Amino acid sequence: MATSPPEPGGRRAGAGPRERDAAGLGRLGATAFVVPALLLIAAFLVFPALWTVYLGATDYRLTGLAAVDPQVVGLENVERALDDDGFTHSLGLTLQFVLGSAVIGQAGLGFALAWVLRDRRGLGRRLIEAMVLLAWILPSSVIAFLWIALLDRDDGTLNALLSTPGTAWLLEHPMLSLIVFNIWRGTAFSMMLYAAALGNVPPSQLETARLAGASSWQQLRDVVFPRIRGHVLTNLLLISLWTFNDFTPFLLTGGGPEDRTEIMPVFIYETALFGGELGFGAALSVLMLLINLVIAVVYARLLRRRKDRDR
Repeated sequence: MATSPPEPGGRRAGAGPRERDAAGLGRLGATAFVVPALLLIAAFLVFPALWTVYLGATDYRLTGLAAVDPQVVGLENVERALDDDGFTHSLGLTLQFVLGSAVIGQAGLGFALAWVLRDRRGLGRRLIEAMVLLAWILPSSVIAFLWIALLDRDDGTLNALLSTPGTAWLLEHPMLSLIVFNIWRGTAFSMMLYAAALGNVPPSQLETARLAGASSWQQLRDVVFPRIRGHVLTNLLLISLWTFNDFTPFLLTGGGPEDRTEIMPVFIYETALFGGELGFGAALSVLMLLINLVIAVVYARLLRRRKDRDR
């Protein structure tokens, strides 16, 4: 009895679904591998998200009658948040924190380091990269302790270096201190992403531009940026979302002094836990999620326009 010739890769034409499966698992076997991951996602991502949405529609509190018998209040928490001066104040501080430390600071310094180090070799480059990466991988609690010691009013290293004894940086310039702190802590990701992007820029194009008399700025504007625009937008999207949701500043200032560093994650934390208003805090979290979605959509549209222009 004649058999069908084998297909490339050793499979016969007309083989069943199990035999055509690349791993040889079949539909049931593949499902068995996927189900545990789906259950974990549902347990640790989907369920908490849905539970937060539900809590945001109630008056649930940590104490009192609302803790025993919470009532559904619908969109009252959202309306309250939009009329709350504390919410608008924290949103403004958060946007300032994202713009200063991520969009301008991390992206700018990360690109500058990647551009300066692109042709460098040897111990100097490795030391700079190691120092930048070390700031990124250290635990947040350790970094916060180091910066508190650096900015201390009496025995701080920064005051010793600048000869400014008695300057309380976290009290006199709290937001600026947090922005500089976050730039120092998060620049590594931007540097690595831009270094990979610059590696894809043909050196011949830069050399041609240089021989044609283009300045360094003209080389960046006309040769480099058009080729790495997608990487720039991707980097800005990621670091903007990370910074928007960053809770580490709480370890340095606790939201103070006088709420001058109470960014949205800190405001939600203090409202939900210290204030005991879990329902209102959950509604604030939902609003924060929607703002994150708006930021992501804006960057996604910019990326899509860029791809459409390149076609």
